[in-house]
Parts: sequence; C-alpha cells; structure tokens
Amino acid sequence: MPSEWQRHEATWLTWPQNEETWPGDKLARVEEIYLQMLAALLPHEKIHLFVQDEREQDKVRQLLRARKVNFKNLIPHMAITVDTWIRDYGPTFVKKQDGSKAWVKWIFNAWGGKYKDLMLDNQVFVRHAELVESPMFDAGFILEGGSIEVNGQGVVITTEQCLLNPNRNSHLTREQIEQNLKDYLGVSEIIWLKEGIEGDDTDGHIDDIVRFVNENTVVSAYEEDPSDNNHEILKGNWETLQEYSRRYGKNWNLIKLPMCGPVRDREGQRLPASYANFYIANNVVLLPVYSHKNDERAIKIITELFPTRIIVPIECTELVYGMGSIHCITQQEPQ
Repeated sequence: MPSEWQRHEATWLTWPQNEETWPGDKLARVEEIYLQMLAALLPHEKIHLFVQDEREQDKVRQLLRARKVNFKNLIPHMAITVDTWIRDYGPTFVKKQDGSKAWVKWIFNAWGGKYKDLMLDNQVFVRHAELVESPMFDAGFILEGGSIEVNGQGVVITTEQCLLNPNRNSHLTREQIEQNLKDYLGVSEIIWLKEGIEGDDTDGHIDDIVRFVNENTVVSAYEEDPSDNNHEILKGNWETLQEYSRRYGKNWNLIKLPMCGPVRDREGQRLPASYANFYIANNVVLLPVYSHKNDERAIKIITELFPTRIIVPIECTELVYGMGSIHCITQQEPQ
C-alpha cells in the first residue's frame, strides 16, 4: 500500500445526503464543507464522486459553477449509497514494484455492526467494480480504511481496540490478523497502539490519533489537559511510539499534535474531533479545524511538516457531528 503523500491518480468521495447523519440544516452545512474540499482538490487531481442520481449530479455541478470552480477533473458516478464514509467501505489501493495497480475489497460491517442500515455500503464497490480500472483482491476480512496507517515502506500502525475487537474478526487470532495485514497491504512491521479517542464510534480508528507525514515522521495527537479523558489514552500511545522507535532503531521524528478539546453534540455526547484526521492530496493538505484556540497551533505544525503543499484549513464542527471528519470521507487512489 503506497503512502498517502505519494502522487495520486485521484481522490474518491461520496456526496453527503443522509439526513439521519446530519439532521436539519446540518446537511447543507456539510455540503458546503464538501464544496470547499472539491474547490481545493480539483485543480490538482481527478475526483471520482458518487452521487445518488442525475438530479444530485446536476446540483453539485451547479454549486461548483456558482463558486466559479473549474470541475473538468470531476468524474461523477451515479450509485446508491447510504452514507459518505468511503474511507471505510471503499477500496484500498496497492501497487507492485513495476507500478501496476490493484485494489483490496475488505468487508465493511459498519464498525462492528453498530449501524445496520450503513452495512449496505459494503456492496457499493461490488456493484460498481467496473469503475475501478484495476484488478481486485477479495480479502474476506473485516477492516476499515480508517483503521490502518502506512508509511509506504512496510510499516502499518493500527489499534488493538479496533482490529482485535470481537465485533470484527472474532474467529481470527492476533497472529492471523497480522498475517492478513502483511498479505494484503504488503507490510512487514505492525505497530499496535492500545486505543483511540473518546467519542469515536469506530472503536479506535488510527486516523484520529496517529499519522505518518513522511517515511520517518509521525504526528501523534496529544491531549495536554490531564483532566481530559483523552490525556492518558494519547499519552500511552505516544510512549508506545517512542519505545518502538528506540527499540527498533527507527530514529523517527515524533511530533505532538494538540487536540481541540471536547466538541459535543446538542445532547452533550463527545464527538471524535481531531486535527489528525487531515487528508494529504497532490499539492494540498485538507486540515479539519474546530473553532478552537488550538486551531492556529495545528495549522502551524502541519504547515511546517508540509512545506511544499498548500494547507487548507476547513471548519469541520458540523462534519464531525456525523462521527467523522475529512480523512474519513476521502480515499486516495495512487498514480
């Protein structure tokens, strides 16, 4: 599996339309976030966009036209989807040494069977396999794209809370799960962190807490407030990465990325808001922000880590109401 910062052929997205995920006026605000993302991405790479029907396709084009966004790189596909979380139900692309490309079809069970209606999205790329112009490997293994983070050089980071959860692959041992990761991602080293942040209904997806930004640099979400429930969790993950780097002579550059404090819905439930859920694309990085005092710190850190890319902060408080942010709704296809 290539790293995210390597050149993309395209980004895959699904236009938001689920009114249960974003009720009331929230859906329109999330559409605005998508338009900001499209405006930032379209000048630099192709965008494969799933829309429900021709009406929705025309709506997206009209909205982009109204914002004077050139959408020649937009490739719409009409397909019935339940929700937008294409990172988790979409293809994971892999490459051979000769540059030829394939994709892995995982089983998507809606994060351990939590949302029965969303489980239907497991079939989106089965029904429309012809849209991906490369061979498919059917893993027969439950996994979501947001649960794995690779450096393109044989290392994958994940969490025990997610991949060892009995609601995923309870019939497999830890060793068998590791072998599946090696077989389908082409990795040789697996780093297990304990768990993810509070409020994450995916059972600890890695893309909310730890990200590679190059082969040897890792950003790790860190909560500085000892009274915050995320403090001990993220401190433990940080210490695990430090120990791994020391023990195996990695000499990794480990960078702390601040958290944005609790972001809650109207009922007071904590949402999985994290700056680590950024998306690295050709020439740009889309960075979720949350109208918090740490936004500027996060922007500064990410700007320094990606000096050749344009950093595009996008206010994502409404998006994360649906329990995910920018990385969760994107999937990269490498060149």
